[in-house]
Amino acid sequence: MNQEIQKYNNEQLLPYNLICNKLEQIISEHLVESESKVWHRHPVWFLAGNPIVGYSKQKKGLRLMFWSGADFDEPELIITHGKFRDASFYYNAVEEIDKDLLIGWLDKSVKIQWDYKNIIKRKGQLVRL
Repeated sequence: MNQEIQKYNNEQLLPYNLICNKLEQIISEHLVESESKVWHRHPVWFLAGNPIVGYSKQKKGLRLMFWSGADFDEPELIITHGKFRDASFYYNAVEEIDKDLLIGWLDKSVKIQWDYKNIIKRKGQLVRL
């Protein structure tokens, strides 16, 4: 496990550290081609430099966010309807993690991507990969 991510997970209070560890395990096992690191103070996984999934502690719970999740056509994901194409799911107990559902979302995160890596070069315009 990435040491920065392990540190982040360990700093979370119960039950959120358990949720973080479980999410990290499933994400890392499933996205073997990805690079992971703490980015903007929370764990994020990248494919070819493009962020695809990450999590962070928020008031509503532990937020699992998919950068391109608005296009997954998954009713369980909450879409923010902002200028970005992200969607999220919130956890408050490790038992809420549905591994099969999460793996389905991870599969879609590989297939459905918007180019966040080059958003600054494109002056805020997103392009689908």
